[in-house]
Amino acid sequence: MNNDKIWLSSPHMGGAEERFVKEAFDTNWVAPLGPNVTGLEQDLEVYLGEGAFVGALSSGTAAIHLGLILLGVKAGDEVICQSMTFSASANPILYQGATPVFVDSETETWNICPISLEAAIKDRIAKGVTPKAIIPVHLYGVPYQVDKIRDIADRYSIPILEDSAEALGSTYKGRKCGTFGDIGVLSFNGNKIITTSGGGAIVTKTKALKDRAVFFSTQSRDNAPHYQHSEIGYNYRMSNICAGIGRGQMEVLDRHVALRREMNAFYKELFSAIDGVEVYDVPSKDYFSNCWLTTVIIDETKVRNGKNREDFRLFLDGLNIESRPLWKPMHLQPVFEKYPFYGTDVSEKLFERGLCLPSGSNLMQAEKDRLRDAIQNFFR
Repeated sequence: MNNDKIWLSSPHMGGAEERFVKEAFDTNWVAPLGPNVTGLEQDLEVYLGEGAFVGALSSGTAAIHLGLILLGVKAGDEVICQSMTFSASANPILYQGATPVFVDSETETWNICPISLEAAIKDRIAKGVTPKAIIPVHLYGVPYQVDKIRDIADRYSIPILEDSAEALGSTYKGRKCGTFGDIGVLSFNGNKIITTSGGGAIVTKTKALKDRAVFFSTQSRDNAPHYQHSEIGYNYRMSNICAGIGRGQMEVLDRHVALRREMNAFYKELFSAIDGVEVYDVPSKDYFSNCWLTTVIIDETKVRNGKNREDFRLFLDGLNIESRPLWKPMHLQPVFEKYPFYGTDVSEKLFERGLCLPSGSNLMQAEKDRLRDAIQNFFR
C-alpha cells in the first residue's frame, strides 16, 4: 500500500498558473506591481461582486494590519477580536500598539458570539474606552452570524474588519464572504482554497480606500520625482509573479470549492455510522461553506472505544496522515493570556475535542480509501 503523506490541505494547481507566470518572466514584470497584479485584483472584484475594491498584498496578515491602519487604530486603542482563530487575526493589533480584547465563540458557527460581543463592548465603554474595531472570523469557511454582528457593530458605531482568510467562495444569504465588513481580508497562503504561494488581499468599499491601502503597501511613496515619504509605509504589495499564480488559480476557484465540499460530504457519510463524532456543518440554508477544512468534534463519552481527539490524531499520524487540533483560542495563548476575555468556555471545549481532517481539493480516490480504512479501524 502507498504510504505517502496525506496532507491536511496542500496547494492544488489548475494548469494556467504557469502561463501567467511565464508571461511575467517574458515581459520582465517580476516586481511587486504589473499586469498580473492588476488582473488578479480585477478577477477578485468581479468574483466578489459590485462594490468590492481589491488590493493584492503580500499576505492576509498584511491586509489585517493595513485594515487597522485605515480604520484609524493607534497605540492605546482597543480592538475586539474573535478568540478562536489563527494568531494572524490578532498579531496586527499589537503591531499598532493597541490592546486586543478577545471574545468567545458561539456553538452554531463556532465564530464570535453576539451575546459575549455586546457584553464586551458595554464593559469596555463602562471602563472609558470604546473599541475602535471588531475582527470577526469565518472559521473553516463557515460564515459568522453576519446580521447579528453587523447590528451590534452599527448600534455602537464600531467598524468591522472582516477576516475572510478561510472563506473565499463561502456566502451568507447569497453574498460573498469578504464583502460584509467595512474592510475585508482574504488570504492566499499555500493551504487555502486558492494560493499565490503566499499572499493576501484587502477588500474595501471605495476605490479611494483601496488606493490608500496600496499607497501604504508600497512604502508610502509620495508623488514626487525623488523618493519622498510623509507617512510610514510598508513593503506589503504582492509581486507580479505571485499574482500570476493567483490568476491561474482564480480560473479553478469554483471547482476547488466543489471538490472541498465533496470531501466534506465524504466525511459526513463516513461518520454518520460512528457514534460520538460530529462533523462541523452550517446551521441553516442561509450559510454556504467552501468547506476549506472539514472538522469534527469527538465526544469520548459517546465513542464506542472511549478514545479521544488526541488518540485519533496520533493514530492518524502513525499512518502518515496529517490532522490538526482546532485553533487554540487566543486568550489561552501565552502571548495573549494577559489581555481581556469575554465569554464562557465554548472555544476552549471546541479546542479540546475538535480535529481538522485532510480536506484538499486534490485528494485522490486511493487517499480517500486510506482515510476510510483508517477511520473505520480506529472507531471499530
